[in-house]
Amino acid sequence: MLPVTGTQEVVTSTASPPSRSFPSTQDRPTTAGQALSSGSKVSKSSAVPPPVKSKGLNSGALVRQMRRIIAEDAEWSLATVPLLTELCIQHIVKNFKNNPLLKKLLPQHQQKVLKLLSPDLPLAVTANLIDDESYWHRCCVLRWPVCHLDSHGSWKRVFFERHLENLIKHFIPGTTDPAVILDLLPLCRTYVRRIRVDQFLPPVQLPSRPHSAGDQSDSGSEGEMDEPTMDHYQLGDLVAGLNQLEELDLVYGVKDCGMNFEWNLFLFTHRDCHSLAATIKACHTLKIFRLTRSKVDDDKARILIRSLLDHPALEELDLSHNLIGDRGARAAAKLLSHSHLRVLSLANNQVRAPGAQSLAHALAHNTNLLSLNLRLNCIEDEGGQALAHALQTNKCLTTLHLGGNELSEPTATLISQVLSVNTTLININLSCNHIGPDGGKQLLEGMSDNRTLLQFDLRLSDITQESEYLIGQALCANREEARQRTLNPSHFLSPLTAKGPENPAS
Repeated sequence: MLPVTGTQEVVTSTASPPSRSFPSTQDRPTTAGQALSSGSKVSKSSAVPPPVKSKGLNSGALVRQMRRIIAEDAEWSLATVPLLTELCIQHIVKNFKNNPLLKKLLPQHQQKVLKLLSPDLPLAVTANLIDDESYWHRCCVLRWPVCHLDSHGSWKRVFFERHLENLIKHFIPGTTDPAVILDLLPLCRTYVRRIRVDQFLPPVQLPSRPHSAGDQSDSGSEGEMDEPTMDHYQLGDLVAGLNQLEELDLVYGVKDCGMNFEWNLFLFTHRDCHSLAATIKACHTLKIFRLTRSKVDDDKARILIRSLLDHPALEELDLSHNLIGDRGARAAAKLLSHSHLRVLSLANNQVRAPGAQSLAHALAHNTNLLSLNLRLNCIEDEGGQALAHALQTNKCLTTLHLGGNELSEPTATLISQVLSVNTTLININLSCNHIGPDGGKQLLEGMSDNRTLLQFDLRLSDITQESEYLIGQALCANREEARQRTLNPSHFLSPLTAKGPENPAS
C-alpha cells in the first residue's frame, strides 16, 4: 500500500479500480471516473500503486477498465476532428467545377459553400447559378483593384459589364476569335445594360513593301493615309444578343500606343460608321448613345443620326469632341423633331452660326429636350441670338451651355429678355465669352424679374465685379425660394390652384 501522509488518502471502490497515473509533461483529464476526491492530492514522489484486488472482478476485466489511449502528439484531441457536415462542404467546394451542387443545400450550408468558392471558377459554371453579391464582389476585387458600384446596381452586373468591355478593348480583328466574345452572350445577356469602351484596336498590318528611290516624295502628309482593308471590331452581333442594353459609350482610338503611333489607329472608318449605324438602329432598348473623341465629321454624323430618327427609346445623344460642323448640326436639329431626345451634346465641335440657327428653329417647337450643350464651338452672336429667340417660346429646356462661343453684348441683351419671361431655365453657362460690362448690366436687369434660374456661370466673360456679385445674390434668393417651395409646397400654390368653393378668389 502507498504511504499516506496528513490528509492525503487513496479512494478505492469495489465498482471501479483506481486509475494509474502516468508521468507526462502535460496534465490530461481522464476519460474514466475520477479516482481522486476534489480535496485530496497524491504526492508527486509516490510510485504507481499496484492494482488492488476487488471482489467479484477478475484480472482481465480490471485491465480492460484501466486501459487509456495516450497520443504521441501532445496537442491531439477528439475536438479537432471536423464534423461530417464540414467534411461534406469541403468536398462540395473541391469538386464544384465538375459537380456544382448548390441549390439542393440548406440556406446556411449554401452560405458556407459560397464563402469558400474560388473566384477563378469558370463563368459557364457560376454565371447562371450564383446570385450571391458577396461572391461577385470578391470576383470584382480580384480582377480590378478599383471598382465601384455607383452606376451599376449590383456586383454581378459590375463584373459582367467590365469583363465584356475588357474583351472588346483587347479584340484584334483578324487575329482574335469572335467566339471569345459571342460565347459569353448566353451567360451575361440579362446582366449587361451598359457598354463603355474607350479603345478599339485595329487589325495587325504587315510591314509595307519598301518604296524605291523614285517613289519617295515629301509632298504627302503623314495624316493622309488610306483606310485599312479591315476595320475595327463590329458590335452588331454582340448588341443584338444583349436584350437589356441601355447605354453605349464608345471611343475609337488606341491607348498607350507608344512608339507604334500611326494616324490609322485613331480612324473611325466609313465601314465602321455604317456598321455602327445599323447596330444602334436595331437596338430598340438603347437610351444613351455616346461617340466622343473619334473624329466624326459631318458625313459620318449624318449617317449615325439618320439611323436614330424615330428611335423608340433614345433619350441622350453625345457627339462631343469630334469634327461636326453645320451640316451635322442640321441633322441633329432634324433629330429633335423626330425623337424623344432629352439631352443633346455637341460640345467642342465646329458648329457655327448656320448650325446654331437650325438648332434654334427646332428648339422653338420642341417639347422634350431638357439639356443642350454647345460649348467650345463658334456660333457667335448670330447663332446666340437665334437660340435666345427660340428660348422665348420654348417651355421645356432647363440647361443651356454656350461657353466659349465668341458671344458678346448683343446676345446678352436678348438673353436678358429671355430671363424675364422664361420660367423653365434652371442653369445657363455663358463663361469664356465677351459679354462686357454693358452686357453684364443687362443680364442683371433680366435677373431682377427671374425667380427660377438657379445657376448662371459668367466666369471670364468680362463683366464687372459688381454685376457678377448682384447676379450671385439674385441666384441665392432663387435657390432659397426653391428650397422653401420644396419644404412647403402648399404655401406656393398659384391662385387658380388655391381657389375653390370654400376659398373664392378675392
